[in-house]
Amino acid sequence: MWQAQHPVWALGFRPFYLLAAAFAALSLPLWIAHYLGWLNRWPQVNVAWHMHEMVFGMAIAVIIGFLYTAGRNWTGLATPSKRHLALLAGCWLIGRLAMLLAVPTWAAVLDLAFLPLAAWPLYRVLQQSGNMRNMFLIVLLGLLSLANAVFHAGVLGLIVLAPATTVHAAILLIVIMESVIGARVIPMFTQNGVPGVLAIVHPWLNRSAVAALLLASLAWVAAAPAPLLALLCAGAACIVMARLALWQPHRTLGAPIVWILQISYAWIPVGFFLLALAALDLIPASAAWHALTVGSMAGLILGMMTRTTLGHTGRPLKTGCLELALYLLIQTAALARVAASLLTPALYQASLVLAMFCWCAAFLLFLFAYTPYLLSVRVDGREG
Repeated sequence: MWQAQHPVWALGFRPFYLLAAAFAALSLPLWIAHYLGWLNRWPQVNVAWHMHEMVFGMAIAVIIGFLYTAGRNWTGLATPSKRHLALLAGCWLIGRLAMLLAVPTWAAVLDLAFLPLAAWPLYRVLQQSGNMRNMFLIVLLGLLSLANAVFHAGVLGLIVLAPATTVHAAILLIVIMESVIGARVIPMFTQNGVPGVLAIVHPWLNRSAVAALLLASLAWVAAAPAPLLALLCAGAACIVMARLALWQPHRTLGAPIVWILQISYAWIPVGFFLLALAALDLIPASAAWHALTVGSMAGLILGMMTRTTLGHTGRPLKTGCLELALYLLIQTAALARVAASLLTPALYQASLVLAMFCWCAAFLLFLFAYTPYLLSVRVDGREG
């Protein structure tokens, strides 16, 4: 496996999907164990670590793996593979170990190295091919790198800023990325995967949805007045939901590989509606953030990881009982985690533990079923 010619180093999705899924399944129990008071002597495992690693650890690994794979399709040019890809995967892994074991200064240095090193090859292939349509992704990766640097500066006491603020900003950047890419691919996947369904796409509505999400996100990060913030978040939720309705999600229930993307995308307007309620102090903001992370981010991650793994290992885009189980598990985890923030304190812990078990089971099922695909050559003999 560690040889440069091994199939796992053929294309970015292979190592990064494996690493992200394994990390997702292992890291959440660590955080819950700390929350329950079982790891009090491990100071690195705290709420700041949990927030950071779910975004800058797990989610970023999937994003980079996906973008390397998509980037080769978009441009026809090679993205990192073989030794280059192995070194980048090693850099990501060192960052995760540093965040768990190193002192904060070294953790910051080692963790911050990954995103710029990973974004540069993607920038090069987009630039060389003249693919300016997707250059906004480099901007978003740069902003994520900046948010990560600000997070570490806050932890090190170099600036006075709560770690949650920068993590929330990073989540909103990823949501915008999901919104743009999702609007490109989900209608197409819906029409290809469900015969007879016409997913309607209005470019002006797509632009309006992204603009509304961006405006609401900026307002949240800037701590805008509560009434204005609630109005912007609710408005963004309505526009995104209107766009989603045109994709006919109700017609996809017989195709799990499609509905997982539709349902996970629906968590974006749900999350922004909850942010509107949180801005008015009607609910805890934690409910909104977990709707956006567990519901939307993790749901889309599992949906895209299964789909791209099947497609890019030369297998049919068909799912069975196992995929259905992991899709249902991650959605149950989202419901339980959002509910935990809204329930009475007496029910909070039980709902939290339920969410953890469903989350871990979903990612472990992915690893069980898809590790053999990710570690072997394409069944159709093609490169990748």
